[in-house]
Amino acid sequence: MKLTPVKGTNDYLPDEVALRDRLQDIILRDYRAAGFRRISTPILEDIENLDHSDGGENLALIFKVLKRGEKLTSALSEASDVSAVKENDLADMGLRYDLTLPLSRYYANNRAKLPLPMKVIQLDRVYRAERPQKGRLREFVQCDIDIIGTSSYTAEVELILTTAKALSDIGLDDFTVRINDRSLLKAMIASCGIAEEQSDSVCIELDKLDKIGWDGVSSELYEKGIYGEATEKLKALMSRTPFTIDDAESAVPGSPAAQNLRMIMSAVAELDPSLRVVYDPTLVRGQGYYTGTVFEVSSGSFGSSVAGGGRYDGLIGKFTGENIPAVGFSIGFERIFSILSAKGDAVPGARKGVVVFYDGGDPDAFISAERTAVTLRDEYDVTLMTEPPQKKFGKTLGSLRQSGYFGYFRDGGIKPL
Repeated sequence: MKLTPVKGTNDYLPDEVALRDRLQDIILRDYRAAGFRRISTPILEDIENLDHSDGGENLALIFKVLKRGEKLTSALSEASDVSAVKENDLADMGLRYDLTLPLSRYYANNRAKLPLPMKVIQLDRVYRAERPQKGRLREFVQCDIDIIGTSSYTAEVELILTTAKALSDIGLDDFTVRINDRSLLKAMIASCGIAEEQSDSVCIELDKLDKIGWDGVSSELYEKGIYGEATEKLKALMSRTPFTIDDAESAVPGSPAAQNLRMIMSAVAELDPSLRVVYDPTLVRGQGYYTGTVFEVSSGSFGSSVAGGGRYDGLIGKFTGENIPAVGFSIGFERIFSILSAKGDAVPGARKGVVVFYDGGDPDAFISAERTAVTLRDEYDVTLMTEPPQKKFGKTLGSLRQSGYFGYFRDGGIKPL
């Protein structure tokens, strides 16, 4: 039997869980204060829904669940060559890779009982079958807020401000919101003479620009058959520093997407002048279901993004057959947790832990200790513990101190550890 958890998953010690709980409490508090309401969906989704969700590279990372019993036996028996059986012949469900696809199905299934517009919270675990690395696990928590039912730029403004407040309140103070619009980027790509059917491939490569530079992007575009004068025009356009929305409008005159970005950035600047929001013309985001605005929060503390999202106006329509606009923002909880855990900061706003000792051989002592604990619990988290022998008392206090306790009750008061 193996002691360690499955690769890409974690066990968490009590102090780690305390930090995770407190961070989630703060995020939920800020989300709810902004008028969002929490829902819950299953971790399992129909494999057909997952496969047709336009999830980009995540579609290759789905944990698929085998059919069971007679259905699995039948699927295997129908195959003339077992080695040629495809995964989806044997799987009928999968673990959700994000919370957006489940939300879209949820809304389509329950819309008769739900308001429109609808402001939604989801805070739950998701699963991706990828190579684990720093800040990237196979099982991880996402903290999502979404607004369904409005195409107004005000939805993006609400999401940005609410997410930024949550990040600030949990102790992240070094971050920038980057924003773009996929439709604007595609229009600029087309203005350089690149065919529409090639624009998605170009977007994917441009999203890597900050990592591999123009030489790397050009090389990968060449391998896809995209080269020549059109790519030189694209390079000349996108190499401007700084690249402004004015530059985008010069390339695509009268663009409604550019005007939409202006309104979002202007409103955020007026409502929270301290928040850094920058236009990034190469920001794409990996999910294929994004249709317009996309945004990402980059952190100097972590060196990469800690939150992201965008507008996915077509995804709910895959279930309903009608266009229902939607936009969402997700905090990458595990990255935030890793930053704050590594810093060794105290849990923001956490209550102090106190121990009340009692004589384990005296039932009346336990009753008295419990009554004392009740009076202390308005201010402290209180644990009852049988008092150790005097020769082990100091070692016990040291162990409690190491475990994060603040003090112990003795002689009518709290003594610090």
